[in-house]
Amino acid sequence: MIATADDYRWMARALELAERGLLTTTPNPRVGCVIVREGVIVGEGWHVRAGGPHAEVHALAMAGERARGATAYVTLEPCSHFGRTPPCADALVSAGVAHVVVAMEDPNPLVAGRGIARLRAAGISTVSGVQEAEARELNIGFISRMTRGRPWLRLKAAATLDGKTALENGISQWITSDDARRDAHRWRARSCAVLTGIGTVRDDNPQLNVRAIPTERQPLRVVVDSRLDTPLNARLLDGGPVLVAAAIHNAERIAALERRGAEVMILPNQDGKVNLQALMHELGRRGLNEVLAESGFKLNGSLLREGCIDELVLYLAPALVGDAAQGLFNLPALTSLTEKRSLNFRDVRLVGRDLRIIARPE
Repeated sequence: MIATADDYRWMARALELAERGLLTTTPNPRVGCVIVREGVIVGEGWHVRAGGPHAEVHALAMAGERARGATAYVTLEPCSHFGRTPPCADALVSAGVAHVVVAMEDPNPLVAGRGIARLRAAGISTVSGVQEAEARELNIGFISRMTRGRPWLRLKAAATLDGKTALENGISQWITSDDARRDAHRWRARSCAVLTGIGTVRDDNPQLNVRAIPTERQPLRVVVDSRLDTPLNARLLDGGPVLVAAAIHNAERIAALERRGAEVMILPNQDGKVNLQALMHELGRRGLNEVLAESGFKLNGSLLREGCIDELVLYLAPALVGDAAQGLFNLPALTSLTEKRSLNFRDVRLVGRDLRIIARPE
């Protein structure tokens, strides 16, 4: 079965549907499904939240008997195993679907080609790879967790045009406009966790929750705090889960933080700091797909040096504050430009009066 122009058209609709679950499906992937018969959509749906019906089930319920002999377009390979819901591959077979077009195979080892194999064994023709790049971007965190055992880490930062994130005295509120801050809350809302460092907690006392846009779910707040210095009156401890990653064991401080509702995890590295790679894998083990780092230049530099950053979301304000102000990353001095860390721009656009750049390390 070879993909046609119509296949791309209908898959684009399935991807639109999948995106409706952007804020709600974690830890599951975002999936959309469209069922087409004789050039007309007879059923469509998307995965709304973990534990609920998958996209294929919603679409098949809408299509009813019209699914027999139809083509199903699914943004992710139909599941072939029993989880909290029955296998979607079996549901498509039972409904009598004649063809299935898949954007990408499922990286989950429990599926990983088995769903497509089950469809083909039942005599259903399949094709995969239709708008695969778009489907992968939609579920980049889920793919990261399934293939690397750790979430996709975005680092969000706001800076002046000369790359400064705070004045020399630490004042940083507010560098960018309301529009940029509202846009940043959208990144928070789609993330499973927001990560910051103890310096940001002490200097800015942030809440690190989603306030600027409607959401059904608040992300986990993660604080990298080697010496367990998180103030007990910190605002991020008010409401919602908090994980404090430390490098030392201090029973008194741990008990005090736990009384404030935080969980404390000890993950030291050989230098007496928090082992950031180990933290990333622990977050992956807990089912977190996407993490947004909103931290100061010291933790930013550590995350970059230790290979934790997958993507930068950088807001640049049309302003200059001079050399004495704090920069974006605490990195060692270079002796040659060949040592520079190169990036690939993925998207550049205006958000209000500020410039938003999305880039990934090469």
